[in-house]
Amino acid sequence: MKKLGWIIWGVAISSITTPLMASPTSSSSVGETGVDVLRLHAAPYNLIGRKIAIGQVEIGRPGFFGLDKAVSWRPAIAIERVFYRDQPAVVDTDVDSHAGMVAGVMVSRDKTLPGVAPGARLYSSAVGSPENSGQAEECVSSQYIAQQNGGDVRAINFSFGESLQRDGREGAILDGNALLTQCIDWSSRNHDVLYVIAGNQGDGGIPIPTDHYNGMTTAFSTRRNGVFTKVDFPNISAQPDGIGRRLIRKEINAGERRSINLVAPGGKVSVYELDGKISEVSGTSFAAPHITASVAVLQEFGDRQLKSKQPNWSLDSRRHQVMKAVLLNSADKIKDNGDGLYLGMSRTILGKDNSTWLDSDAYKEPKIPLDIQMGMGHLNVFRGYQQFSPGQWSPTGAVPPIGWDYRSVDDSSVQDYVLEKPLKAGSFVSLTLAWDRVVELEDANSNKMYDIGEKFRDRGLNNLDLYLIPVDEKDSDKSVCASVSEVDSVEHIFCPVKKGGRYKIRVEYRDKVNEESQSYGLAWWTVSER
Repeated sequence: MKKLGWIIWGVAISSITTPLMASPTSSSSVGETGVDVLRLHAAPYNLIGRKIAIGQVEIGRPGFFGLDKAVSWRPAIAIERVFYRDQPAVVDTDVDSHAGMVAGVMVSRDKTLPGVAPGARLYSSAVGSPENSGQAEECVSSQYIAQQNGGDVRAINFSFGESLQRDGREGAILDGNALLTQCIDWSSRNHDVLYVIAGNQGDGGIPIPTDHYNGMTTAFSTRRNGVFTKVDFPNISAQPDGIGRRLIRKEINAGERRSINLVAPGGKVSVYELDGKISEVSGTSFAAPHITASVAVLQEFGDRQLKSKQPNWSLDSRRHQVMKAVLLNSADKIKDNGDGLYLGMSRTILGKDNSTWLDSDAYKEPKIPLDIQMGMGHLNVFRGYQQFSPGQWSPTGAVPPIGWDYRSVDDSSVQDYVLEKPLKAGSFVSLTLAWDRVVELEDANSNKMYDIGEKFRDRGLNNLDLYLIPVDEKDSDKSVCASVSEVDSVEHIFCPVKKGGRYKIRVEYRDKVNEESQSYGLAWWTVSER
């Protein structure tokens, strides 16, 4: 086996590994104290991601039973196929423990350490040594994984990345224009796949492609009183102040746009190593696969609804913008008191300074949709199911208290979703809008694929806004809550309804940068008067 000593350098997120002398606490990161997905594995839901394809791109790859000697102990990690870039994997080559651990978080079928989606089909590609690869090869690998399963891969995990120091641009910054970052945004639209990117953890970091627009970037949480509730200290997400300001400025997005979308467990997560030993690992490397695999669980439900021809379901349920909006809108922020006013949320998420989402500028300022540390909150897969399961609803009729939609809006116009029931005074509403930056491939040989040496062209991001408006009002300025970022590809409202009554959700196409019509994913969660 070719030992990948260089993998630690190439992995975006340095992980801390500690051998366990005793059995781990059973499934804590996937159970109720973590992302609460075990409830969906069991009856009556029986959702484990069956037949749903997800992907993994890293410098190394997981071991594959029957191909690699390193996995002779027969792990319960069922990988569908493994590759070296865009070719079949070579026996006992590029096998890496880190990649295997990440894969286990997603698809482990082990009873002691089950993955988030043990029934999913995982396709994994090794990019290879950083000495012989770079962003171009990483783009080729990503594209190849996105084409697996007949071109039907719903989400791809990135638990690695590229350093700005290796970027060929003069004075490179996190402005969304590195080749790999543009590749990710192009592939998101071209292959309709949700990319989940591990966030930065300091020491110069490997921040590319955390400055993407069309996927999701994660921070990681650690336990407090046995529950994953706190953004862990190694996460780089912080305001660029104090003695670390120069480092932090290199690790966060240029300008006002923020990178963290969601928090997931990553502090002392129990995983299997190549030799079958159980260890505890930490880092955003292990937070990201919780999110990636949650897509498979929800998509199994969506495909089940489609197969049985349920009303209010269409192939739009597979759109990456819909999955992004659903996962973000259902995130935990503030623990509900039992009266439902905080939408039944299961925990209060704390920043590194013990601040809550209600203390953040994202809560107070309409132009900021994401908290710099915790994004929109903490992944909760069961709440994601609750958000997704009511189905798709169009603005042509009244919509229920919880739902989602995929639609388009034309330049200088709006789409209004009238809520069918009055909202309860004192309750919170959660609304999330997600859409894409347009990146085009400069396809020199016209084969509709990225080839090494080709480039991408950034056509920019149209500006959409989101509002909650009394039902009889026509003017967006009369909204009671708004999200009006000028730089982000998401808008998010989490606000209290001070006065009960009828309301509508408005999606407004504010400024055109590229196309006349802009598609989007929208999710909403409200509380109605009884």
